[in-house]
Amino acid sequence: MSEITDIDALRRALAENAERPEGPARNARAEQLLAEAERLDVPLAVVEALGHQLKVYNYSSEKDRMFVPFARLLRLWDERPEVFDAYETHTLHWVFKWMSAGMLDQPHIPLSSIEKWLGEMEHRYRLAGHSERAVRSAEFSVAAHIGDLPRAERAYAAWLAADRDEMADCHACELHGQGVWQVRCGRDAQALRLWQPVLEGEFACAHEPHSVLASSLAPLLRLGRLDEARAHHLRGFRLVRPMESMRGAYAEHVEFCALTGNEARALELLAERPAYFTDTGDPRSRLEFLAVVALLMDRLTALGLGGQRVPGPAGRTWTAGELAAHARAEATGLAERFDRRNGTRAVGDRVRARMDQRPLAERLPLGVRAARTAPAPVPAPAPAPVAADDGPGEPGLPALLAEARRQSEGLRPHALEAWAAVARAAGDTGLEPRDRAEIADHEAMARGPEGLALFERAARLYAEAGDPGEALAARARGAYVRALSGAVDAALAQVTDLYDEALALYADEGTGVRQTASVVMSRARVLMRRVHQAAGTPGEEGGPTAGAGGLDAGRAVAEAEAAVREVLALVGGRGREDVRLAARAAEAHGMLAELAGLTGDAGRAAELFRRSADAYVAAGLPWFAVEYRVQVAALAHQAGDLDGAERALRAALAHGGPYVEPVGRAQLHLQLAEVLGALDQPGEAAEHAWESAHWADEAGEGGTLGAWARQQLGGFLLRRGRYAEAAEVLDSALADLDAGTHGDGAVVQARWWLGDCLGELGDHRAAAEQRLQAAELARHWPEKQDHATLAHLAAESLGQAGLTVEADRAYARAGELWRALGNAPFLVRSLRARAWLALGGEAGAAPARTLMAAAVRECETALTAAPEADRAELAEELGGTHRQFAELLARSASEEAEDAAIRAAFEAALEQMTRAAAVFAGLGAAGLHNRTGAELGAGWLEADLGRPARAEARARAVLAAYADAGDGDETVRARREEAVQMLEAAREGAPDAGDAPDAGDGRRE
Repeated sequence: MSEITDIDALRRALAENAERPEGPARNARAEQLLAEAERLDVPLAVVEALGHQLKVYNYSSEKDRMFVPFARLLRLWDERPEVFDAYETHTLHWVFKWMSAGMLDQPHIPLSSIEKWLGEMEHRYRLAGHSERAVRSAEFSVAAHIGDLPRAERAYAAWLAADRDEMADCHACELHGQGVWQVRCGRDAQALRLWQPVLEGEFACAHEPHSVLASSLAPLLRLGRLDEARAHHLRGFRLVRPMESMRGAYAEHVEFCALTGNEARALELLAERPAYFTDTGDPRSRLEFLAVVALLMDRLTALGLGGQRVPGPAGRTWTAGELAAHARAEATGLAERFDRRNGTRAVGDRVRARMDQRPLAERLPLGVRAARTAPAPVPAPAPAPVAADDGPGEPGLPALLAEARRQSEGLRPHALEAWAAVARAAGDTGLEPRDRAEIADHEAMARGPEGLALFERAARLYAEAGDPGEALAARARGAYVRALSGAVDAALAQVTDLYDEALALYADEGTGVRQTASVVMSRARVLMRRVHQAAGTPGEEGGPTAGAGGLDAGRAVAEAEAAVREVLALVGGRGREDVRLAARAAEAHGMLAELAGLTGDAGRAAELFRRSADAYVAAGLPWFAVEYRVQVAALAHQAGDLDGAERALRAALAHGGPYVEPVGRAQLHLQLAEVLGALDQPGEAAEHAWESAHWADEAGEGGTLGAWARQQLGGFLLRRGRYAEAAEVLDSALADLDAGTHGDGAVVQARWWLGDCLGELGDHRAAAEQRLQAAELARHWPEKQDHATLAHLAAESLGQAGLTVEADRAYARAGELWRALGNAPFLVRSLRARAWLALGGEAGAAPARTLMAAAVRECETALTAAPEADRAELAEELGGTHRQFAELLARSASEEAEDAAIRAAFEAALEQMTRAAAVFAGLGAAGLHNRTGAELGAGWLEADLGRPARAEARARAVLAAYADAGDGDETVRARREEAVQMLEAAREGAPDAGDAPDAGDGRRE
């Protein structure tokens, strides 16, 4: 038996289907409902079902199917116009515009048919008495599409000049179309000015600002307004994602990613919409999508990633190079079909220009996770100069050796890479022992613990080359690497012997200060390792005492400090003539800083870390200063000096430049973001969090460090009121945040923030889901404040989503938690909220009154037992509860059938409002506004009960309360105006119920 038995049931089913997501399932349901409507044998039912089918087809990937139901509707109109009510008559004329656009989107429909349809539309609009505005808009679309620019300009002017009437598109849609034309004419800034009211929310509709946000991306990039472009992408993509019909706007978001160095995100967007490659119902949006796919794939190929697997049309696997060729061929073929139909080259020219765009930004961090499309870039060393006898374009071995020595002499960041290039070029070539020694020495440094044998080989070669001092230095470097591997005692024994030999050799002038300083520094480094081993953990509270192996940590510190000071004594004053010696002195001050920190002297440690960093910078070695600036920042943060921490971290970023590895950059930016956030600078904090997330992704740490950065970024964006962007970022963060890795506190906070964002965006059901998940995680925490708060917030969201049963259950749970915490104000608020939910539910007024009475009792009990410091807050809460009780009672009177019961409800409400006024009066000046509000509420109730004299007395009491107050306070002015209004109503002997204000304070908990 059919589920649709009358037109009312049909209308309910149509409305329900209209709320379903766009797509084939909704379209199929519309077809079923049309069949049901035809069985009713009610002509208007068929008209409404056909109109619904038209709408769902238009807002889907099956736009080509809307012509048949429209033809049926038009035939019905021509044959039986009386069947159409006013709404369906309006709808029929409205969808003429859809037909015009729909025909233009189908290249198989001849241009002559489209022009004929424009004439038909103009004729029917004239007969119906409509403005020509919609007709001229449709004509403009045709002219712009085929490239007839003079006609397009004329139609554009006529469109704007014609009167707006009920057939005109909404303001938002019109402004979108006008802005797109400005972009087409090269006037990006003018387009953005036109779109501003839509972007600011002044005008909106079901598909705006979705389309405007997407269309604004490329103009903003071209104008260099990158932050706005990023914001529009994050905000707009969240709107477009669930809208199947918006393939063109979706393509603009993919295009944006391809033009800003976000190719990985663009690929993820393609993977979300596999059907977009093949859905043929809307050829024009498919053309736009394929052109962007070609652009993206060409970009990947240019980056050397033509062989990478990419998402593409179903049925086979695709590489970027293969999909580039396929998408370009498909887009070009579709464009040719449009151009053949139009008799111009306009569509093809636009498509070719779009596919051949160049990137508009080298990189624009978006804050959302995307897998890297290529390995993270590593800054390359400067190329060695090409000698005259080298091959064309390739430096020879002598040039490579010279460059490597230049790099290592200056302690440049890429010295090891330069020596690796020498080793590759040398191969089996016979080199001098000195050359081979340096190659082996630097390879050992690069390989770490695996290079111990190479240090020994380098030492032998240095000795063979006649440099015994450098041989000792190489062995000492090997000893330090051994200490780093954990063999501290063996390393110390080895380096001590080398130290004795080096000092003796230096005393006999058998080696220089540089080589001797290298050995002495290696010994100091090994002794520092012993300090850390003895202390257990650096910086442990209380300083070092005793650690591994029973070694006295105090003695270890003393011996290490003596060794460090020996380095300073040896190299002191020589840094100006030798950058390596300057670096030794700077490192020594850093070691002294570490020791000061280990012994609990944080101030001295910070001073020495700053001195070390300054010395590196003065020596022209700023990249070595980074770690010391970070230490200064950490100590400043611990001391509560956030400004000092900020300065140090900014200096670290400036010193590191391009030399810091991606993971290091991510950490620096994140630390600075957190400090700036604590300094209440969320805007700049967000910028650094964006950078942190980007560099974490570059380093392959997107799921760990990157998730932290995104979580923080979401919080900063939330603080700035950028809710849609924050929600997109937090969604991305939550995909990686893990309680085991990041701690459940980070997950709870991210869900909490996301719930706040979704609530601000009006998606209360989703907000409730996030808050409930956060509450479930927090349920296991020993401290229950967060659990209670989240349960309460979830209840609010559930109530706003219309899920009253679930909301009541959540408020009840929150109330239990507030009771356990001894938080009476929030316990009372949870009871009040439940009372309001109950009043709107099936059970009606009785349970609502019971809950509100319970709220009053809880508040009175808490107030009786409260210490003096808490009494004012609880008294204000009690007064507010009496007032809300009064409002609830007054509203519940509408459920009563008998006049006596209604009057009794108003009397009870008056009693509660009077109590509210009395409680607020007890608060003195602090409760004045609340008291006068309650007095006025009581006055309106007196008037409702037919007691105008008492109402007048309450109004005069309010005026008297403000007799000495000026007019600068908005609340004072409002209270006076309401009191005067009440006096006038009282003099007339009856209340003006239509003007009477709400008796409540606006809160519902």
